Amino acid sequence: MQSDPAPLTRHLRVHRHRGHTVLEFHGEIDIGAALEIIPYLDSVTAHPEPQIVIDLRPVEFFDCSGLRLLYRARRRVLAKGGQLHLVCTHPLTLRVLKVTGFAALLPPSASLDEALSLPEATSGSL
Repeated sequence: MQSDPAPLTRHLRVHRHRGHTVLEFHGEIDIGAALEIIPYLDSVTAHPEPQIVIDLRPVEFFDCSGLRLLYRARRRVLAKGGQLHLVCTHPLTLRVLKVTGFAALLPPSASLDEALSLPEATSGSL
């Protein structure tokens, strides 16, 4: 049984799942949250071939700052030859992802296990 990871910030918890680093966003992902998350995001995406999952299930609010975090993560992971997966179930966040076209670049999954069962090409190209 896995215990809840300790929060790194009010808006971020990081843990491992099936060999991937999971960045679990929490609460309201706005500009303030993004500023807290960026240093950790940059740290885990700086390594060669990073294997990353961003989990948005605990998110209550998600604006353009959150989208910029996702684009930043995607760009950095792909530049390093890694893999990025997205988990999201909140209807409003899913709508933002679809309306902006991000869902086409990185289709959201409903769970960690579902995301990690997808083929590597899901992360798209630069």
